[in-house]
Amino acid sequence: MTGTQTMQLRDIIVNLLHNLGSKKEVSKYLQTFTRDASHHRVVIKVGGGILAEQLDELAASLSFLCHVGMRPIVVHGAGPQLSAELESKGISSEWINGQRVTTPEILAAARTVFQQEGHRLADALERNAVRARPFSSGVFTTKLAHDTNLGLVGEVASVRKSLIDSTLENNVVPIISPLGETDGGQILNLNADIATRELALSVQAHKIVFLTPTGGLLDPRGEIIPAINLVEDYDGLTGADWVHSGMALKLREIRFLLERLPADASISITSPEHIASELFTHRGQGTLIRRGVRVRAYTGADGLDTDRLAAVISKSFGRPLRNGYFRSNSNRLRILVAGDYEAVAIITREAPVPYLDKFAVSSEAQGVGLAASLWHKILEETPTLCWRSRPTNDINPWYIQRADGMIRSSQWIVFWKGLTDHAQIQQAVNHALARPNTLGPILPGRKESTLVH
Repeated sequence: MTGTQTMQLRDIIVNLLHNLGSKKEVSKYLQTFTRDASHHRVVIKVGGGILAEQLDELAASLSFLCHVGMRPIVVHGAGPQLSAELESKGISSEWINGQRVTTPEILAAARTVFQQEGHRLADALERNAVRARPFSSGVFTTKLAHDTNLGLVGEVASVRKSLIDSTLENNVVPIISPLGETDGGQILNLNADIATRELALSVQAHKIVFLTPTGGLLDPRGEIIPAINLVEDYDGLTGADWVHSGMALKLREIRFLLERLPADASISITSPEHIASELFTHRGQGTLIRRGVRVRAYTGADGLDTDRLAAVISKSFGRPLRNGYFRSNSNRLRILVAGDYEAVAIITREAPVPYLDKFAVSSEAQGVGLAASLWHKILEETPTLCWRSRPTNDINPWYIQRADGMIRSSQWIVFWKGLTDHAQIQQAVNHALARPNTLGPILPGRKESTLVH
């Protein structure tokens, strides 16, 4: 493919991305992940089930990323394929704490299977005009696991980062099998999630993506949890009776990993067909997990920097907050502040149903899961709630997903949450529609806000 053809393909793909989200948000993520790809590493873990059942979708999504300038590092498993290979050979497996005991026979089969799966993915990427190189060895230096009952299973001692760097510098996607060698040359089997973790730590990845058939972590209703702020949510999740075994282990591993990566690093759990949405739009398609920030709640504005509150709101809405807003509302306000004034929510309690008067997220904090964490905190405080939004608001689809109902007028869409009584809903709607405008005229050079008014 010529340089001109590559640029034309990139332009086509960028235009496709704009169909997933606003041009502004897509451009923001493209700049983050492609402007300085060597300092914004993206590690993608692919399970064997994905390789077996969604290879074409996976290859298309990975090539999509490469054609917009990203340089992903791929680690793959092959558990189902290995089980099938062992069954065909009449080799039985023993398991200890969810991990397969690796005998010499099983290791030989694992090496063959990993090589085959790595080459299958590399070939699929090549068919999509992306150069790829499978590594079935050479990346991880290992030592035998402490639990010798596991057989030829290793622990990662070090990662040959220079090998990864040189591959990426040549615009080649490294496809890495979870196998390593000891200093003496013995090949050892590795847990693919642990291999991914050690690789991400070595390259100090800013983004780690786990591709799974479920497309995210699921709540008790089987619905995807859109975002997790570990500072706020970890203790509650790990203490919940529906979080156990594999999910609890994954959350512990994720917290361990994020605590050792840059503060702005994040982990996404999604499916192959939704990689682009998860990486390049605020709403995403999967579960976004970040180290996160604390969300603090206040009654009234005492003790808060109202100038900073007003600045966040003004910047978010493109309109200034009217003078005297905090004085006139006084103790009727419940104010939630995330981090260092990165996001704020203001709830008024002057009507029977609490009203979400302001919900603002700074541009720097958009798309990092902070809005979802703030929303979760709002519902903890006020399980019944109403709010309004302009019909032209880009974030309305986000609200629709979270509201229990809505009604349109000529100027507003009114949403509600936690309300079932018709009379109470009507009362909340009337209150929302009658609310005065507390924002001034649009600031010079700004457009109408895309957030709540």
